Amino acid sequence: MPVLTIAHITDVHIRPDEGVPERFVKCLEEIKKKKVDFFLNGGDSIHAADYKDITRERVLEQWKCWDECMKALKGYEVYSCVGNHDNWWAAPSKDDAMYGVSYAAERAGMPHRYYSIDKKNWRFIILDGNNNGISLDNEQFQWLQHQLESAPAGMHVLLMSHFPILTVTNTWEGGQHKDHKELKQLFYKHKDKVRVCLSGHQHLLDRAWYNDVDYFCNGAMSGFWWGKGNEKSAAPYYYQETPPGYALLKLYADGRVANEYVVHHY
Repeated sequence: MPVLTIAHITDVHIRPDEGVPERFVKCLEEIKKKKVDFFLNGGDSIHAADYKDITRERVLEQWKCWDECMKALKGYEVYSCVGNHDNWWAAPSKDDAMYGVSYAAERAGMPHRYYSIDKKNWRFIILDGNNNGISLDNEQFQWLQHQLESAPAGMHVLLMSHFPILTVTNTWEGGQHKDHKELKQLFYKHKDKVRVCLSGHQHLLDRAWYNDVDYFCNGAMSGFWWGKGNEKSAAPYYYQETPPGYALLKLYADGRVANEYVVHHY
């Protein structure tokens, strides 16, 4: 029996247009029937705050939409990370309260742009890759080192970043952590603890395995951004060959993990 069952949703890209909130809430209601312990949200919660022409009003409109949808998860814990599209860089100045990652983290209900929580004998480490070239800043990397070192014997570690640390689809899609070599070495140093890394960003579904660590890139709740797709879409709403969906993870006391991608039909 697993000690924890978790829903991993990512790349929701919520916005008030095209019936997106209703479609998203319908999916959340479906997930709740799976009897999950809590939710991990992999970022890009809102459709887009990062483009140059996005106004303050549009950013606030999208986050209000997110808040309304999250009411469907009342009673559940939701642990999020910040995606690249969550951040408003077009604010009048860096001193603006809504500028950048800190505001996005606050609106997503996060205690900090990176943090950790312990559940059962698992440590969940939430990372922020919104730094130079998709990477961890020095302060965060040192914090991560301490998080792994301080995890007691018998504790297993799951890491979640919006951007993949290691992914198959980076071969043609791009978007992988540029500090993946440094992270790989750090994980190998703590190979008795690090078990799995979760990501989104690519909107593509893949699984990589290296040095006994599973790397799951779990598609996108929004698929083709809730749209019907383009010439590369294998079917309506698909992004390339990946349908919209979410993942169910079962975590075991001995460190085993099962990751099942569940297709959501709009």
